[in-house]
Amino acid sequence: MNRTDTTAPVITLVTGGARSGKSALALELAEGYDTRLFIATAQAMDPEFESRIRRHREERQQRFSTIEEPLDLAGAIRSLPEGQGVAVIDCMTVWLGNLMHHQGADREDAPAITAFFEALDAPPCDLVLVTNEVGLGLVPPDPVSRLFRDLAGFLNRKTAMRADSVYLVSCGIPLRLK
Repeated sequence: MNRTDTTAPVITLVTGGARSGKSALALELAEGYDTRLFIATAQAMDPEFESRIRRHREERQQRFSTIEEPLDLAGAIRSLPEGQGVAVIDCMTVWLGNLMHHQGADREDAPAITAFFEALDAPPCDLVLVTNEVGLGLVPPDPVSRLFRDLAGFLNRKTAMRADSVYLVSCGIPLRLK
């Protein structure tokens, strides 16, 4: 879906591998806005992941207000304050893992995924979405990992269709795909 109304909110999708520079690019894209909000989907499940979350917070410093929402991403998007310039959502694949773990989401038409797409169809402000590209490696050896890879591919593809621009980050270099 391509937008033709230039006054409509703009959706940007940033994808790439682990530690490729996706989040840094997303924050950079949001810097030009007066009001910046960060929607964090991660939950600290162990000390190492807690450390990762802390590093991401330090990268943002005080430049972003933060909402932590691990499950209801559609609700978080719909509840963005009026006049918000941009919201960075980091990250869709962590959110998908949360859905699979907490809600048993195991299909493309899971209610939370459907609601997310509906929220993207009429966002209240510009959005920069971060996701991992997980389909470039070997076929995972177990059914749960294959399901995650397949759902992430579906989520990324359908989000990219709604996005006005899409970047692939590889080795810290952003490549504009759309």
